[in-house]
Amino acid sequence: MSLYDAVAELPLRVESYELERLEQPVSSGFTRVTTVIHLQGAGEEGVGEDVTYDAAQHPPPGDLSLAGDHTLDSYSTALEPHAFSDHRRWGFESAALDLALRQAGRSLADVVEREPRPVRFVVSKRFDSIEVLRKLLDRYPGTRFKLDPTSDWSDELVEQLAALAGVDTVDLKGAYHGTMVDLPPDPALYERVARAFPEAWIEDPALTDETEPVLEPYRERITWDAPIHSVADVVWLPFQPRTLNVKPSRFGPVRELFAFYDHCAEHGIGLYGGGQFELGPGRGQVQYLASLFCPDAPNDVAPSGYNAVEPADGLPVSPLEPTPAPTGFRWL
Repeated sequence: MSLYDAVAELPLRVESYELERLEQPVSSGFTRVTTVIHLQGAGEEGVGEDVTYDAAQHPPPGDLSLAGDHTLDSYSTALEPHAFSDHRRWGFESAALDLALRQAGRSLADVVEREPRPVRFVVSKRFDSIEVLRKLLDRYPGTRFKLDPTSDWSDELVEQLAALAGVDTVDLKGAYHGTMVDLPPDPALYERVARAFPEAWIEDPALTDETEPVLEPYRERITWDAPIHSVADVVWLPFQPRTLNVKPSRFGPVRELFAFYDHCAEHGIGLYGGGQFELGPGRGQVQYLASLFCPDAPNDVAPSGYNAVEPADGLPVSPLEPTPAPTGFRWL
């Protein structure tokens, strides 16, 4: 039985919904806005988080409750005419999955027959000075990082970062187009970071005639994130990678995400989880999925407090102990 088969026919009663806007300045230099979706029915509530990046798109407009009796699969089908982005679609579908499980008195781990395990996580940071990372390490020794190299990184900075011995992933942002984080292909940068961080995954390089020869010796460390929204995207990659970044909200429907998990398991492709600066229950949900499908990987699912401009004291450290709720799809 496929993963989606395990949840598709869960009965779901939806009676009403509420939307909750969240907002927080984050360390990447912008104010993150998301919407928590509260679906109610049969005395239970399911939650999900719409992580659409455009703040002006929050909260979602219109009558979106789709009140009535459904299965999880028929509710997903009923969402299709709204033509949501993947991020918004995931918000509603994850809330519906949570509600259906709670109404059934079961947990996601129980339904998919997997045991939640402690989640190893990395902290994704942009920084103006290496002192930002050193300060975080002073407060939280042993922290591991996912970093976004840029073409203005000097040899000295790269050497200092390598000396931290804590970089698990370098995200080259070469698969983004028309966003604030685009990074044009830079063969010199690619070679510099590939050599400096010999154990790190090399995420989302732009493969061009100039960069491919540089990256050929490091091909087994190349991984992908931004282009991956479905199984079809995996199939169309230029080569099968050893591992991929899985950001659940990129997939939209639950069936697409679960088909991806099945495909990667069948083809021996490893995974590490990723988030989207979630501010509410969506963060716990990506941590929950990482605990089920890739707990030992360098998951970019650190507790959201690490994304604050000044991370607070007392944050959980890696590995994150599993805290799934007794029912539903949520992390306590």
